[in-house]
Amino acid sequence: MKDISAKLPGIALCAVIAGLATVLAGLSVGGFSLEVVGAPVFAILIGMVITLVCPALAGRDALAAGVKFTSKKILQWAVIILGFSLDLGTIASVGGKSLPVIVSTISVSLIAAFLLHKALRMDGKVATLIGVGSSICGGSAIAATAPVIDADDGQVAQSISVIFLFNVLAALIFPAFGHGIGLGSEGFAVFAGTAVNDTSSVTAAASTAESIYGVDGILSAAVTVKLTRTLAIIPITLALALWRTRQAKKSGGEGGKFSIKQIFPFFILYFIAAALITTLAGLLPESGLTVFYAGRFVPAMKWLAKFFIAMAMCAIGLNTNIVDLVKKGGKPIALGFCCWAAITAVSIGMQLLTGIFYTNI
Repeated sequence: MKDISAKLPGIALCAVIAGLATVLAGLSVGGFSLEVVGAPVFAILIGMVITLVCPALAGRDALAAGVKFTSKKILQWAVIILGFSLDLGTIASVGGKSLPVIVSTISVSLIAAFLLHKALRMDGKVATLIGVGSSICGGSAIAATAPVIDADDGQVAQSISVIFLFNVLAALIFPAFGHGIGLGSEGFAVFAGTAVNDTSSVTAAASTAESIYGVDGILSAAVTVKLTRTLAIIPITLALALWRTRQAKKSGGEGGKFSIKQIFPFFILYFIAAALITTLAGLLPESGLTVFYAGRFVPAMKWLAKFFIAMAMCAIGLNTNIVDLVKKGGKPIALGFCCWAAITAVSIGMQLLTGIFYTNI
């Protein structure tokens, strides 16, 4: 109980700031919806500003334990809860058609991140987070990967900042770009679902595209493709965990201590379990319980996962020096741009090869 009470002030601070960030993300300014920015980005920015303006507050011992707990454990809880939003059956039936495009874009982004991190001689963990965030699902993928590779708060903040930049650009540019190059409405849905980093930006881009194309269904199709892409979190985080386990065993063999329990991302197994529960619930005959689960419980879990991610991003912001972040930003931005450009080109190219490019909903 004493341990929990020591963490409460820091957790409460992160929760309050996450609440403010959530409110900000629901606003519109001059017709521009701030949902494109997203609560996690607002939260990390507010945290970094507090640290810059009032370092004494951010560094107080009374807050430190709770802030650390939020940036680590609550971040993992957010990923677990996110699993409840995935119905594997629906994703398999609807998103299967786009699978070649998804696999290709994820592969090229990860390969580009690996090669460029060598060429640019930049931090390997930041490169991994940017590569995974660009190829899978932005902040959620970074949230899942960071504990697996033991990335620190500064590395997470750097990666989130890069992903945010290209999220906004994609949401603003892609609808007109896709329509201009002749993508069909279904083709654009696959394009948005595979070439835009974060779910909020996929939603924004697809919603704008529905207005430009004058048809409904682009949004739902794009989100389904995006959710299919999200499943790549599972094999990639497990592969990274196995790689880190192998490295740790080598170190342990040289006299160090090795514990698979400390390294293996067991929270990913809970994430899979949550997705399986939702999948099984979708197979049951309709009843009051299944209607409640799909209509109330799953949306509540989606909201809670986003709120927890915003809390964790706030905690990371409180532990991040924004001045150092800007100074070190050149190489990560260059890497993020290359990943983004590669994904865009491969998504369009694969759609041309598979015949999706010109198809309509």
